[in-house]
Amino acid sequence: MPHNRLIKNGKYFVAPQNFSGNFKALFSRLTAEGAGRPVDQHGLADGPWTADLLVEAISAIDVNRDGIDLRTVQVWFQDNDHGISSTNIRWLARIFGCNDPEAASLWQAELTAAKERLTNERKAAKRKLATEALVEETENLNVLTFPIQGFSLARRSEAIFSGSPLDLPSSIFAGAVALGFSSYFLGIHNVTYGDTDATLKQVGFLWAPNWTFLFMVFLPLFCAFVIELIVFWKNEGRLTFLTEAERTSSAGDWARRIKGSSYTYWSVFLICIGFAGLFQWIGVRFVSLSSGGGDYAIDWGTLALVRPDVISVPQALAFTGFAYLYMCLCFYLLFAGLILHYTLAYDLWDIAGHSDVASEEDAHEVSLRVMRGIFRCTLLGIMVATCMKLQSFYLTSSGSSILRWLVEDMLSVLRGSEVLNPENAFRRPTHYTSLLVTLATCTPFFYGSIRIGLGSSFHEASVKMTAIVALLTIGYLMIGAFAGFSILLCVGLLVAVYGLFDPALGKRTESKRKDNQVVS
Repeated sequence: MPHNRLIKNGKYFVAPQNFSGNFKALFSRLTAEGAGRPVDQHGLADGPWTADLLVEAISAIDVNRDGIDLRTVQVWFQDNDHGISSTNIRWLARIFGCNDPEAASLWQAELTAAKERLTNERKAAKRKLATEALVEETENLNVLTFPIQGFSLARRSEAIFSGSPLDLPSSIFAGAVALGFSSYFLGIHNVTYGDTDATLKQVGFLWAPNWTFLFMVFLPLFCAFVIELIVFWKNEGRLTFLTEAERTSSAGDWARRIKGSSYTYWSVFLICIGFAGLFQWIGVRFVSLSSGGGDYAIDWGTLALVRPDVISVPQALAFTGFAYLYMCLCFYLLFAGLILHYTLAYDLWDIAGHSDVASEEDAHEVSLRVMRGIFRCTLLGIMVATCMKLQSFYLTSSGSSILRWLVEDMLSVLRGSEVLNPENAFRRPTHYTSLLVTLATCTPFFYGSIRIGLGSSFHEASVKMTAIVALLTIGYLMIGAFAGFSILLCVGLLVAVYGLFDPALGKRTESKRKDNQVVS
């Protein structure tokens, strides 16, 4: 019998030999030789160790009251990076040391050293992988940026929605607050005009929902939800469908996907700045204020025409210029967020359809979270359009204030009467722009529903989301169409607000994703 093979306490003993390998290699060798196993009539080990036999032997140790889990022992037999705890090294040392105190002490030192080598090798491998990933990511970005040097509107726009969920919303809110304070200093924040007390109409800046609620509440929330969704998709959701090797190039692949929509971003930017901003300001404000009249209803922007004692024409031109510049930039952010939603939905559909990495539960959870994020933003986008259309209809109505106008419309149903709105030839350009906002907002939602939300597992959630979006859209379309429209509008808004706070719509799903714990 070789000098390092002995029999101790009726068991096959293999003496420590200062093995230079890691724990996995040492453990594999000892279990194959049957170190610590009972000996047969020839003085040899009675077969190699198996996971079941080793669990039984460790659990039989008198001082081990808790035993050991079979899965833990099975991990030791597998070729992976999982280590072993100090407590379990103690039990293995007693097994391999054949319950001899001195031999067990020697094996404990040997196993501990092998464990340290495994830990060091694992850390070195992770550092190497991280370095390779950084190099590959740099190469991907170089490939991405090399063809087109300089400014990229698509990438810059995406970067705005990839940062803190507080920065962009707070900037939009701060801009709205600044305009509100400016209107206060100019004296147009709360002002009426009319021939008699009975015909006085409130046209103050702070009474216009398309400049208060829109930019102080709905648009900041929209941007916050877009940022939350994009950050989740880039850092968690997208990686669910990729292998470890593919994850290193995920950022570059996503950036190329964004870059592919460059023309869309530029088109939207030019429309928002050129038409919604500059041309609209010239047509609605500059021409009206310069010529002394126009085809548009009087509001805070053209108040200088009827209340020159409150604000002068030059002041009105300067204030409306800043307000429209702020407005068109904010609306570009709105449309950029919608483009990102469309891109994200397509990206999810594309990689999920070619991936066999994610489990069905994980894929369902990620897809549902994406659809809920798009659903929230869709509701906010329709609310933005609703604010625009409400203000436009109010200005051409007989209401003395927008709140009183809505309340009187509700009461008209109870009284059986109808609120009469005077016939006039005023133009309502906001009707058209608000309709564009509604259509653009609903497009990513329905696209996402078709691409990723019509499976059997999504059917119930998709139906509920679609019903709420439809109800809110109908409420928007029916503004001013009949007496009592405000009741339908309020119902839609209340349901939509509920959807913002609870996008799961009352159905709580428990995550089935299991944590990858290191078993030791």
